[in-house]
Amino acid sequence: MSETGASYAAAGVDIEAGDRAVELMKEWVRKTRRPEVLGGLGGFAGLFDASALKRYERPLLASATDGVGTKVDLARQMGVYDTIGHDLVGMVVDDLVVCGAEPLFMTDYICVGKVHPERVAAIVKGIAEGCVLAGCALVGGETAEHPGLLGPDDFDVAGAGTGVVEADRLLGADRIRTGDAVIAMASSGLHSNGYSLVRHVVFDRAGWALDREIPEFGRTLGEELLEPTKIYSLDCLALTRTTEVHAFSHVTGGGLAANLARVVPDGLHAVVDRSTWTPGAVFDLVGTAGQVERLELEKTLNMGVGMIAVVPQESVDVALTTLADRGVDAWVAGEITERGEHTTGAALVGDYAS
Repeated sequence: MSETGASYAAAGVDIEAGDRAVELMKEWVRKTRRPEVLGGLGGFAGLFDASALKRYERPLLASATDGVGTKVDLARQMGVYDTIGHDLVGMVVDDLVVCGAEPLFMTDYICVGKVHPERVAAIVKGIAEGCVLAGCALVGGETAEHPGLLGPDDFDVAGAGTGVVEADRLLGADRIRTGDAVIAMASSGLHSNGYSLVRHVVFDRAGWALDREIPEFGRTLGEELLEPTKIYSLDCLALTRTTEVHAFSHVTGGGLAANLARVVPDGLHAVVDRSTWTPGAVFDLVGTAGQVERLELEKTLNMGVGMIAVVPQESVDVALTTLADRGVDAWVAGEITERGEHTTGAALVGDYAS
């Protein structure tokens, strides 16, 4: 009795399916093309014409990388794959724009247990749509098949991005002054952080199904939890063009206070007044269903604020008008003060508006 020789396909890797996935994603990647991009999808490296940076006096390149976390498992359970890419792009480009950098290009990494070409193409479609919203190009990526390590329907996504900022326009803690205003920009929901807590609450503690209709949401639980991350990069760049901005803070893992503290210099303190906004229903649901204390919620979830701009008081009106004109819900949520003996970099005070 003869044995058939081992093969890549027998080990669970389908090269033909991978090739088909590449073909299906090409049209979406093309939609992200910027004039500086050379070549097309399929090469070993993405090419970006750096001569475009000659217009800068002293260009600083900014780099960021991130993933989407356990939110991908909800996408898998619901069979919805074209929104998770928005989350990935938002996590990367909005880290870049915090220092004032314009996102130039991204690459992605998609790891799957088994290549389903249409599924991979749907993920890339979402990434490409996110890149269009961010004004950056998707210049390449990698799809890896890991049979035996991941189940046939399991997947994960990650990405890296590069941006550029003029050195003398670099934003950050050194620009912040006492009296500066803290402007909050509304999130679209949970974004892409805290889903380990959220999943524990809704599945393990509440025992709810993703197709459960939630009256407060006006849709199902799954639809609310998959709401894509809002991408702020072009809105933030618009602010830097229309008025003076001292700093941005992207509210991700760690919550509003911890992320804002990252851009507040020693000796100063950011005070954010909870009474200036009402967190969305999803935050109350997680807190109530899981009996999660407010402090735990606030250090895990964004509580309705996805991005912060710190601006001088004289810039407030222009900043709010610019954001309103761009469809961004924003408000003055606090100010920068001198740091007291028992204060830290940033704190939330008061109670949320009802």
